[in-house]
Parts: sequence; C-alpha cells; structure tokens
Amino acid sequence: MSTNPKAPTESDTPTNAEKPPEQWTTGDESMTGAQASYLKTLSEEAGEPFDSNLTKAEASRRIDELQSRTGRGRDH
Repeated sequence: MSTNPKAPTESDTPTNAEKPPEQWTTGDESMTGAQASYLKTLSEEAGEPFDSNLTKAEASRRIDELQSRTGRGRDH
C-alpha cells in the first residue's frame, strides 16, 4: 500500500505550540491555570501588574514579552 506524497503528514501539520497565538482555535478562551500562575510570577519579577482577564492567546504573548524582559525562558 502506498501513501499519497501530497497528503500532509502529522509532522507537516503545525500544532498550537507552533502556530501564532492569534491562529489558535482556543485562543479566545480564558487563560489556563498554568498560564495564570506563570504570568503572575513573571509579572511580579518584572514589576508589572498582573491581568487575570487575559485570553490564552493574550497570555501567551504577554508571557513571551515578560520572559524577554526578565531573562526567564531563554534556555528553552
């Protein structure tokens, strides 16, 4: 049985982690508990206010921003 060379494979299909947050199918939902916890920690370290009303996509972008400002997450 041969496979279709034009059919996307699992490795060709981007996961949510690889997509920009604005393209996430659940990006408009409330941020997860893990996002909230990490974002609160980053906000405190950066001396920035914590906004508990962010969506998943907004929280992801804010985490990226605060990681670059605090130096966290550079190893990953």
